[in-house]
Amino acid sequence: MSRLAAKFRALKKINRCALIPFITVGDPNPEFTVPLMHAMVEVGVDIIELGVPFSDPMADGPVIQRASERALAHKIGLRNVLDIVKVFRKTDQKTPVVLMGYLNPIEILGYQNFTDKAYDADIDGVLTVDLPPEEAKACSDLLNEKNIDTIFLLAPNSTPERVKKMDAIGRGYLYYVSVKGVTGAGHLNITDVDQKLTMIKQHTNLPMAVGFGVKTAKTAQMIAQRADAVVVGSALIEKIENNLENPEQAKEEIIELLHAMRQAMDR
Repeated sequence: MSRLAAKFRALKKINRCALIPFITVGDPNPEFTVPLMHAMVEVGVDIIELGVPFSDPMADGPVIQRASERALAHKIGLRNVLDIVKVFRKTDQKTPVVLMGYLNPIEILGYQNFTDKAYDADIDGVLTVDLPPEEAKACSDLLNEKNIDTIFLLAPNSTPERVKKMDAIGRGYLYYVSVKGVTGAGHLNITDVDQKLTMIKQHTNLPMAVGFGVKTAKTAQMIAQRADAVVVGSALIEKIENNLENPEQAKEEIIELLHAMRQAMDR
């Protein structure tokens, strides 16, 4: 059983929804990421999604695009991301870590080489935004051999057939993009989320994570009543962008928001 599967099983037993923060590795500087990861765990997050900086992040909104630009200015690439996770693992072997990014850096390394390096860094899941299930088997088979979960994104217009394809190959959880467009765009419509999750759950037993529009503790609480996990990204990265000259202030504000979300979700 993967670390992600074990985490969701344990959370289900205590009726707790997972809180999953997303941050871009190396933003605003390489030294910021690991201490922030540890601080997030201390405040009650369950899984961490790490964005791999990329020069053409087509699925990301302006906030996360600029985060990638700041990280790339520090020469942070996929290899550096894996090295940073290794540092985190020196003192945390329990918290699941998922890489979220694009296919190009993985293809440059090669599927086998990437899988070996991800295993060596103790990665738990890989979410490749631009790798559809129809083309994912070659990579996912290698990841499965190392007990690393392949995670897919579901969109508001995803059909039951699409869900079934992702269920057949995917592991760990499915990530439902709750608003149309890029990250940070639009506002959640809870009724729409309810209807879509009802359909999705008819075709998969994988845990459901919801993101792409979660900005407040109240929204996190509403999603927690319906899904297995709440993902928050742009709202955290905005804290960094607003405090580029004072990263510690950014860290304090991120932890404050996550703490409020955790409390609201647990009520």
